[in-house]
Amino acid sequence: MRDFRDAKAMAQTLRESLNTKSVSITHSESLELIARILGCQDWNVLSARIHAENGNVAREPEKATRSTAPLAEKRPEGQSVSQELQQEIALDAMTLDRLVGFYQFNDDQVLTVTRDANHLVTQLIGQPPVPIYPRGDTKFFGKLVDVEYTFVIGTGGQATSLVLRQGGHEFPMSRVDAATAQEIESRLKEKFNNQLPNPGSEAAIRRLIDGLVTGTPNYHEMVPALAEATRQQLPQLRANQEEIGPILSIKFLGVGREGEDVYTVNHEHGPSHWRIKLNAKGKIAMAWVTPGP
Repeated sequence: MRDFRDAKAMAQTLRESLNTKSVSITHSESLELIARILGCQDWNVLSARIHAENGNVAREPEKATRSTAPLAEKRPEGQSVSQELQQEIALDAMTLDRLVGFYQFNDDQVLTVTRDANHLVTQLIGQPPVPIYPRGDTKFFGKLVDVEYTFVIGTGGQATSLVLRQGGHEFPMSRVDAATAQEIESRLKEKFNNQLPNPGSEAAIRRLIDGLVTGTPNYHEMVPALAEATRQQLPQLRANQEEIGPILSIKFLGVGREGEDVYTVNHEHGPSHWRIKLNAKGKIAMAWVTPGP
């Protein structure tokens, strides 16, 4: 299975096969059955896991606010990268190796940078690897991913930090040692394995939805990048929430590969699906919303 569209095709095939036997099920019911066949609690969890494993963040029409960098987001189809390809330069192994290491993205995420021949490869926990190529001694870019990196070199000649630029935002990261990186990754894996929600995530979703409906989200409750994304998308986010109406119930579905809590929110006029993550200070570090079914 390459991405979630394959799972949907399986669901459609299942539905058609059952119809030939005079067994009628809805599209939503067939999605849920496929999810359970594949060992997931429901369709939303399956979708989240496939996105995380395959890095396909170009989802169906939706509105998403997120502060973590979508490192596997591909360039729009047909967009030329010839200009950037011309800017690629050759660096020797020693120059590249001084950039290799671990960089802390946030409380529970680490970016790993490795060397592959004449370029570097970056990878966030729970996301696929992304190759980046040099356009200078410390500046790198992605060919299939619209992303730029600038490494900061310390007095010893080794990179001490980096800045990731993507989608108009900057994400600074400090270098950490292997033990710290392993500790952070272990915490994230433990949360995923336990499949227990952050005690404050459901309440945070309720406050966020209330803020979207009234047009007055509490930006102080969000990390800066997420606050900015929410400001930019607020008119459409507000319209979408007004259309589906008040909250009737919220159901926790599971924990995604990036440590986010996954919920289905049942509204008066239909469901929405949320993925949310709080940082160590209780601020919303990630928030995605996908319309039903």
